[in-house]
Amino acid sequence: MKLSEGVEAAIHSTAMLAAIEHGATMPASALAEAFGLSPSYLLKHLQALTAARILESVPGPTGGYRLARVPEKISLLDIVLAVDGARPAFRCGEIRRNGPAKIDASAYVQPCGINAAMLRAERAYRTALAAEKLSDIIAEFMADADPRVVQTACAFAVNHARPQKTAQNRNQ
Repeated sequence: MKLSEGVEAAIHSTAMLAAIEHGATMPASALAEAFGLSPSYLLKHLQALTAARILESVPGPTGGYRLARVPEKISLLDIVLAVDGARPAFRCGEIRRNGPAKIDASAYVQPCGINAAMLRAERAYRTALAAEKLSDIIAEFMADADPRVVQTACAFAVNHARPQKTAQNRNQ
């Protein structure tokens, strides 16, 4: 099963946004820079994540993106469906009916066994993705990654985060 490259970008971006202070935002350009991606390419996926209510988009010169839910409530399936859509990866075209000997459609009352097997695999795959939470991925990264990678990623997040504007900040 092949997922689009946008899924990887979306998962990394949501993980980066989980590292910033609650309520703070990060501009799409910073997220794109963090992963060496084209800003316009990443923006398309950030917009899909926003439409799926995984992210929030905050407008304005100090706006950007932030998580709309806590990482414990975001599954990899949520992200995959937001970016790649809900359609199954395998779509049966009923090619079994296309051979040189045309048989009446009544011979095909049973569902295609290949389609049934592929749909079972898809359900298992989606169940596994639904069980994988963003918070678990982040915890594994923090525990297992080279400390230099962790330090670099955390420093990037801190340096590019835009603090949440409070009423007190706006009045000053």
